[in-house]
Amino acid sequence: MWVMLGEMFPNQIRGSGLAISGLAQWGSNFGITMTFPILLVSIGLMGAYSLYALAAVISVYFVIRHVHETRGLELEEMQG
Repeated sequence: MWVMLGEMFPNQIRGSGLAISGLAQWGSNFGITMTFPILLVSIGLMGAYSLYALAAVISVYFVIRHVHETRGLELEEMQG
């Protein structure tokens, strides 16, 4: 993850992009760590994993719809 983050932001916003992305990653890890035991007791293992799988499907849709392709572009050519 950290290697990819260093390569996906243009030079103008790289520092801010890395900071926000790192915060989102650590926040997601914290959220999953705190909610999994509660979900395990309340809806069971299959329900907890199904809920996280649904979140993954939603994130795939978001990436396909809103994240721009940067293949073949130099870092300097990307727009922030």
